Amino acid sequence: MKKVFLAISAMTIFAACQEAPKADQADATEAKEVSTTPTGTTFQADLTQTTLQWIGTKPVAQHLGSFAVKSGSVNVENNNITGGKFVFDINTLAIHDKDTSGTSRLKGHLLSPDFFDAANHPEASFEITGTQEGVNVKPEDLIMKDATHTITGNLTLKGVSKSISFPAKLSVTENKIVADANFNIDRTQWGLVYGNDQNLGDKFIKPTVNIAIKLVADKL
Repeated sequence: MKKVFLAISAMTIFAACQEAPKADQADATEAKEVSTTPTGTTFQADLTQTTLQWIGTKPVAQHLGSFAVKSGSVNVENNNITGGKFVFDINTLAIHDKDTSGTSRLKGHLLSPDFFDAANHPEASFEITGTQEGVNVKPEDLIMKDATHTITGNLTLKGVSKSISFPAKLSVTENKIVADANFNIDRTQWGLVYGNDQNLGDKFIKPTVNIAIKLVADKL
């Protein structure tokens, strides 16, 4: 079996008097209908190499962490992505801060109902609903200057599904998919509202989420 490698890196979910990385904005809208039978060749995720990383900031701190990908696949027909879904295991959350003194407490808080509520929502997912060549952003406004496509899909967090579209650099050949994307979302649109009050001062948690995705896939 040939391998699919998906790396999703740098997801800024909670942000320190530091700003989220500058990136194209992916605003959330109502979830779109998903095709039940995507056509073409299936590319299966290699779970030993698939990762999701996030960075979060607030006025006094910055945090880096990750989630493991539980399952994933992409379908391709005529060099176009026709569908795909990736599931992330929330309970695999790990903190990778240089200062590890607060790691255990931070992890417990992020898994609690204040944030991801892992006991009731142990999975998150991203399901592709469309891929379009080109981008719907003026060249002067585009942050990811080498983007070639726009990817649309339903992102589900804490049981809430929203459709997002973002620019990506995508290359599809007979045996391999290579894609990169970097975009920002507003976590509060998925009900992750804890700490989203500027009156909290140093305890204010910024709503902007930065997501950087790298996908390399080989067909089965």
